[in-house]
Amino acid sequence: MNACTLGALALAVTAVFAAPSLAAEKPSSYPTRPVRLIVANTTGTSVDTLARVLAAKMSEELGQQIVADNRAGAGGIIGAEIASQSAPDGYTLLVSSTGMQTISPQIYRKLTYQPVKDFEAISLYAVTQNLLLVNPTLPIRTVKDLVALAKANPGKYNMSNAGSGFQSHLAGVLFTHMTAIDVVHVPYKGGASLTAIMANEAQFTIAPAPAVVAHVRSNRMRAIASGGEKRSPLTPELPTIIESGVPGYVSTGWAGIMAPKRTPQAILDKVRATMVKTISDPATREQMERQGGEPLTSTPQEMLRVINDDYARMATAIKIAKLKVE
Repeated sequence: MNACTLGALALAVTAVFAAPSLAAEKPSSYPTRPVRLIVANTTGTSVDTLARVLAAKMSEELGQQIVADNRAGAGGIIGAEIASQSAPDGYTLLVSSTGMQTISPQIYRKLTYQPVKDFEAISLYAVTQNLLLVNPTLPIRTVKDLVALAKANPGKYNMSNAGSGFQSHLAGVLFTHMTAIDVVHVPYKGGASLTAIMANEAQFTIAPAPAVVAHVRSNRMRAIASGGEKRSPLTPELPTIIESGVPGYVSTGWAGIMAPKRTPQAILDKVRATMVKTISDPATREQMERQGGEPLTSTPQEMLRVINDDYARMATAIKIAKLKVE
């Protein structure tokens, strides 16, 4: 085989492997290869679980696999940083959620990206209610019962959370501030905060529904209220904390999809249309609901409004908690 033949063969091989990449540059043919979905949370968390339910059905609809890539660390900043630096071609998407989008950017100042401006909002896909939970052996059935007991015994009861700066911590800080009760905030590592409630090391907590529904169903914890502006369709029997005598208290989680800035509009539109179709699928909705998520979709503008409102709410809680900015 002479040099000319070898050169021609090399060019042919290069062309074969370059073809999918070149095709992928045309928004109309998107996607022509697997899509990476960065989840800035550890495997098994509520955000991760709901993202995988979404990704499985979206893969079917798009005809290409959406691969969940867990990049946890620094409150979600590591995953967001990776996504912000990825090519804006639709082959890297980011799961945006409460903690990494509205809490961590206010605690970690040295960011290499702008939390909202460096991404294109596509759509929300789930809302999760935060539930107010107590140890089932306590004589507490309502928020008023809890507040009365805590006020009669200042400093006696413990309120667990998943760690300083986590959603459960800030939800708890807001609750104790707005109800003017004196309790001890006890940070644990992740799910250990729930184990503490079941063991009565701590007496109450506020935590995302997906993380606790199984414990509530098995009576290892008692849910007494939810943190939404209105009752959750998944727990219609539970009054909201607002209904229970704490006006203005809102504490919910949410999750949505974003893409790196400058991703072509045609690709953004296709991803959103696929999300809408996926969330309309009864089996997908059932899976999400079973995990404690309320499936929904939104416009990009509605998603940004949720982010901005939540950002302001978390800023208040961070100030009350006197968290040190890192």
